[in-house]
Amino acid sequence: MKTKKKNTLPYHLMLLPGVIFLLVFSIAPMFGVIIAFQDFIPTMGIKGSEWVGLDNFKYMFQLPDTWLIFRNTLVIAVGKMVLTLAASIFFAILLNELRLVKVKKVVQTVAYLPHFLSWVILATIFRDMLDANGIINQILTGLGILKEPVVFLGSNVTFQPVMILSDAWKEFGYGAVIFIAALAGINTELYEAAEMDGAGRLRKIWHITLPGIRQTIVLVATLNIAGVLNAGFDQIYNLYSPIVYRTGDVIDTYVYRMGFMNAQFSLATAVGLMKSAVSFLLIFASYKLADKFANYRIF
Repeated sequence: MKTKKKNTLPYHLMLLPGVIFLLVFSIAPMFGVIIAFQDFIPTMGIKGSEWVGLDNFKYMFQLPDTWLIFRNTLVIAVGKMVLTLAASIFFAILLNELRLVKVKKVVQTVAYLPHFLSWVILATIFRDMLDANGIINQILTGLGILKEPVVFLGSNVTFQPVMILSDAWKEFGYGAVIFIAALAGINTELYEAAEMDGAGRLRKIWHITLPGIRQTIVLVATLNIAGVLNAGFDQIYNLYSPIVYRTGDVIDTYVYRMGFMNAQFSLATAVGLMKSAVSFLLIFASYKLADKFANYRIF
């Protein structure tokens, strides 16, 4: 027994920083959810603030902003997941069709590089590109597609599509990695047999490639359900403004504004706790679906 503990000690020490990080930043802050059931006053602290039960949750559902931010969150999050998944699959298949190995590696590296860039950096670039005098407006007006420049980040009509498209551009290359790995596992003899039968590239993709990665597609899609309420705080916070609150404000940005800018700590905590509760149910449902349709289990 002592020998076993001695052998596993390095692995436990390796896990220790991660465990400490989890305890400090994820477990310990959970004590703060008590604020959702209080009329929290910072000067009185959690212990001195008055308990109000579920009043903050009742007030939350009476606000028209609540339903608006939930709707915005769902529209943006689902749009991102669907478009990113579709773009990742499409890109992985196209990359799989390339025969030049060096070109394939260069294209793949360039495609997933944006994933590692912070939205703080990308937001500055997109603001310049999507400005009224930016390159996008210059191209669209030059081609005659637009009669006059459009401020894409200042319009409630275009803000959500910009969030969805820009996030898909940033993540599709990285998201394609798992599909590229799945494509590598398809038996090449199937393609050779199909080619002998006279099948072209499109037929081979439709009848061999897509069925070969179908289980991976289902698995990724079902696991993505767990993140349906995560619309991307860092992206939206760095790109939106009060002009587009009606279509750009999501749960995370609303909690930030209510808590840190408007000092409505109890309301902000109640909204955040509601999101966490719904997210937990979605995680549970996604793993059940993954187990049923893709035979994926953790335990």
